[in-house]
Amino acid sequence: MGSIEGFISKGRQLPGTRSVDERLADYKEFYESHGEQLTTDQASRCMDCGIPFCHKGCPLGNFIPDFNDAVYHNDWNRAIKILDATNNFPEFTGRICPAPCEGSCVLGINKPPVTIEHIEKTIVEKAFEKGFIKARPPKYRNGKKVAIVGSGPAGLAAAAQLNHIGYTVTIFERAEKPGGLLRFGIPDFKLEKWVVERRIALMEEEGISFKLSCDVGKDVQVTELRNDFDAIVLAGGSTVPRDLSIPGRDLKGIHFAMDFLTQQNRRVSGLPFTEKDILAKDKNVIVLGGGDTGSDCIGTSNRQGARSIKQFELLAKPPVSRSEINPWPEWPLILRTSSSHEEGCEREWSILTKAFEGNEKGELTGIRTVQIEWEGRNFKEIPGTGETHECDLALLAIGFVHPQKTGMLEDLGVELDNFGNVKTANYQTSVQGVFSAGDMRRGQSLVVWAISEGREAAKAVDEYIFSKSSLPSRDLSKYQLV
Repeated sequence: MGSIEGFISKGRQLPGTRSVDERLADYKEFYESHGEQLTTDQASRCMDCGIPFCHKGCPLGNFIPDFNDAVYHNDWNRAIKILDATNNFPEFTGRICPAPCEGSCVLGINKPPVTIEHIEKTIVEKAFEKGFIKARPPKYRNGKKVAIVGSGPAGLAAAAQLNHIGYTVTIFERAEKPGGLLRFGIPDFKLEKWVVERRIALMEEEGISFKLSCDVGKDVQVTELRNDFDAIVLAGGSTVPRDLSIPGRDLKGIHFAMDFLTQQNRRVSGLPFTEKDILAKDKNVIVLGGGDTGSDCIGTSNRQGARSIKQFELLAKPPVSRSEINPWPEWPLILRTSSSHEEGCEREWSILTKAFEGNEKGELTGIRTVQIEWEGRNFKEIPGTGETHECDLALLAIGFVHPQKTGMLEDLGVELDNFGNVKTANYQTSVQGVFSAGDMRRGQSLVVWAISEGREAAKAVDEYIFSKSSLPSRDLSKYQLV
């Protein structure tokens, strides 16, 4: 514990953000640069609790009090070694994780929690700056080969872990650039793509191969992978979006959120796309869905020059602070305002979309809604609250239902669970030697969970091939601290 009174003398503070006018003019990250003192002050707020609940809150089990102590003492080399023991990609989680660890921070019982996510990002960026992060190819290869399908965070994490202990790893990605959701789904103002490219380059230097523009089941058959590799890890994500089957759904101007976001990410990166432009410029935009993806649509629409933006959420408006039925250390179900919301958006809760309305040309002109009242898990419409909202671009940000079943999954014949996700036992599917991790296995979730899943799947592969594994587990007692 670096400072015995830091949590008393120091308040929670994050780096400043660029002005709204400035950041709406580009797609750069919205935080301003900051000095080391800000981060060391924030690290001093960690109380080094007897029972650090933040470990439980973090899907990766990061040793948070330990790296906070290292940061407080300006020992960035020790800090990155501690962080690297549990997290392959802190430069990703330090930018885009909703920080469930902070929701479990003991300080959060009656004070604002430690800025764990910010500290994590600072550690990894300092480590790159000071040259502590370098390619670490394995000293020997064990003669075993693993194919990983999908280059999102789960696939990358599994690849990194297996490569580290000597496997020859090949990642198959159907897009022309690796990164999956990190590259094509998350806007640059939250995660600039040079961050992804820096890590990919490091992984290539360590000996991991990437087969791009290669759709497994189409460009390469699953029988080839089964013949050429000792194991396969399926990490293709949950890619089938949830639709909204209501009157007017076939009107022009209604799009899935990820189609809109992916297209803009391609524009920013200078990559081509074949679909017709989906642009918010001079349009009345309504985003259906109140989660992070919906927020990303708002930030992107503002940057494209939308005339107006509304966000509709079916659920009731959350409280500003924890309710009595949502005590610490549970994830706080509270109102959250993102940087995108701050840039301009009208938000409405407890609102049900009834129909899309259009003109004689088949173009979207409005959305008909009604307000609802929640009674437990059920709701009822409130009479007399029907309303039509002007809209010529509707973005459906209401989640994903399951992975794509046609092609690879059907060809492999893997069993699916009741939700349509790949069914596994210890990450192995119903097909021997074929494993799965991330959203394809657990359903739509967080990047931090995807990394955790990839790490655990790698361990399961190693155990399958050699009957035991030297890789660490999420079981914290098996980790060795630096």
